[in-house]
Amino acid sequence: MSSLMIENGRVVDPATGFDAVANVYVENRTVMAIGEAPPNFPPDATRINAAGLVVAPGFVDLHAHLREPGFDHVESIETGSLAAAAGGFTTVCCMPDTKPVNDNAAITRYIIERAREGSVHVRPVGAISKGMLNEEVAAIGTMREAGAVAISDDGSPVMNARLMRRAMQLARDFGMPVMTDCEDQSLAGGGVVHEGLTSTRMGLRGIPALAEDVITLRNLQLARDTGVNLHISHLSTARSLRWVKDAREQGLPVTCEVTPHHLALTDEILQYDGNHKVKPPLRPPPDRDALRQGIAEGWIDAIATDHQPHAGSDKMQEFDRCPFGIQGLETAFALSLETLYHNHLIPLTRLLSLFTIGPAKALGLACGRLEAGSRADIVLLNLDSWWQYDVNQSLSKSKNTPFHGRYFQGRVVMTIVDGKTVWQLG
Repeated sequence: MSSLMIENGRVVDPATGFDAVANVYVENRTVMAIGEAPPNFPPDATRINAAGLVVAPGFVDLHAHLREPGFDHVESIETGSLAAAAGGFTTVCCMPDTKPVNDNAAITRYIIERAREGSVHVRPVGAISKGMLNEEVAAIGTMREAGAVAISDDGSPVMNARLMRRAMQLARDFGMPVMTDCEDQSLAGGGVVHEGLTSTRMGLRGIPALAEDVITLRNLQLARDTGVNLHISHLSTARSLRWVKDAREQGLPVTCEVTPHHLALTDEILQYDGNHKVKPPLRPPPDRDALRQGIAEGWIDAIATDHQPHAGSDKMQEFDRCPFGIQGLETAFALSLETLYHNHLIPLTRLLSLFTIGPAKALGLACGRLEAGSRADIVLLNLDSWWQYDVNQSLSKSKNTPFHGRYFQGRVVMTIVDGKTVWQLG
């Protein structure tokens, strides 16, 4: 039985509202007490001095691509877990766009088994349609039994409304949230950046904001009809956010996430660099500002990385041809801290809620808390230290990021999973 005492840190748990300098006592993978030592706590417990640091629940990422099985040369559950731990994440939900697609219980079980060797908790998200081909509903019930926590067709949005409605009905019956990328692919029309002044200036095909808005509205109406718990992935437009807000005010069980890069960047920074190519595309400043305001007002539940590792050779192709996506596990917290907290938009407790209890509640996960009886998944943070991100030191197999060389104020210094230190600075 292992014992751990984290001393003198500022303990912040958004789930309970606790925020005070206190000791945290851990025994056998469980938080035993915060503040006073529990009876008979071992005097020889490992001690960590957290003076000057924030001690918070381990982060939860609702949206990461770990690529295994099928694309292990780009990322694996092992390397993705290491990168997650370095970013403060103790629970990661992995998308189903593997090869083969995670559309059945066998693949779900394989991912869970492989995750036992990883550094963090990995929770598989199953596919909505078989092969993510938008033709036939996947084996939702058996994936749920095998351990899938939600369903999504991720980067292949379900254009067939009848199929989506049936999938929502099944997911509702199995008590399973539906995660949805929102893009009308006919409107997107093979675009590669946001449609607007920047796309015109660069001579690149644009994706209109309407492509996201149309499917967001459709999926909200389907959720209203079916009563399913709906989660909107990487929301990026002001109009979609407004419709989500309206739906929530009407009592619809809908949650949403945004990414750190959509909060920090706009299409004005675009260059002919594949590391700027993401989907949804970077939007203009008014959309970015609306997302920030949505966070400040409480309409956004989670910040998710949408970690998408790619081989360097793939990202070095022409902008039109290279794949969408950047890796983001190691920079997500620092980027969000800079954008939202150091810019005085939200207090620390609200920021941490977007990484902990917010995402955990969105999918009904038993994590994201730091209190007596909770699982000992803990992150230690230095909010003030300056550091430079060097992607060449990344624990991910891939190096596709627009943030190489960027200086950040604040970082993760230690990540603890089940009471065991799985990553620490230096």
